Amino acid sequence: MEYDDAHWMDVALSEGRAVRRRSSPNPGVGAVVVTKHGAPFLGATEPPGGRHAEIVALEDAGALAKDATLFVTLEPCAHSGRTGPCTEAIIEAGIARVVVALEDPDAKVSGRGLSELRHAGIAVELGLGSEQAAEDMAAYLHHRRSGRPLVILKMAATLDGRTAAADGTSQWITSEESRRDVHELRAMCDAVLVGAGTVRADDPALTARLDPPAELQPRRLVLGSIPEGANVLPAESVGGGLVELIARLGEEGVLSLLVEGGASVAHEFINLELVDRVVLYLAPAFMGGDDGRPLLAGPGAPGIGALRRGRFLSVRGLAVEKREEVEI
Repeated sequence: MEYDDAHWMDVALSEGRAVRRRSSPNPGVGAVVVTKHGAPFLGATEPPGGRHAEIVALEDAGALAKDATLFVTLEPCAHSGRTGPCTEAIIEAGIARVVVALEDPDAKVSGRGLSELRHAGIAVELGLGSEQAAEDMAAYLHHRRSGRPLVILKMAATLDGRTAAADGTSQWITSEESRRDVHELRAMCDAVLVGAGTVRADDPALTARLDPPAELQPRRLVLGSIPEGANVLPAESVGGGLVELIARLGEEGVLSLLVEGGASVAHEFINLELVDRVVLYLAPAFMGGDDGRPLLAGPGAPGIGALRRGRFLSVRGLAVEKREEVEI
């Protein structure tokens, strides 16, 4: 059976998604070498220090890469870092055509890879699968463009916007399905942050507990002092201004940060315009009254024109509740 370009790019995208948890701080890139006879050889980014996706696929294809087409989800690099330039390997392998989903915004790449391939006489096509690739590599792209991690604020509430009862109890507002989803979310992020108040009140571990177990655990960060014997240990106690903290994490190669703090931490992150996405779990329940705790604790918008607006990226059901993801 013959497959079209869209099919092979979908395969490359799938390969890239499969390694996102272990490729950071490198992007999870997927690649497929399709020979003249239609035989595919797949590749994906290896853990830091390992091979890039293109190299994995090329080495697997060997001599069959000559005159083949390479599908790759991100522009091949043209510089030496932990590994050699991918463009050099592509040219030496005799690849005839390269189909790329996205140009790499990294200043060391940013069009150079595409230019070198074209200069070598290779046909280069850009843009196929770009929308999905941009979503799959959102954290990497954001980090390379801004220098800071993609900040995801996770919150859970009843339908009337309450996160805790008047007595402070807040665990299990939502369902077992949502808690499993949170563990998946943690596993996809480089670091997780909460305030010391949340540690004292809920004593969370902040680990990604999955079946099968997650290959890597996110860094655990606590704003303030960590109580002795807390479940979150070993974790890092961090302080200072949030703007400076986010900048430092970006310099350290953190591509994505999941904020799971309480209402005060959530309000501060939003007020400082540090949040890029919100993941909100809504339970089919009402708390009622005026004494339940709100999603955000702090001064609200003085008027309707001052609302912090975003757009819905996705809305999906988790058993008896709803998860909404918003970009702001």
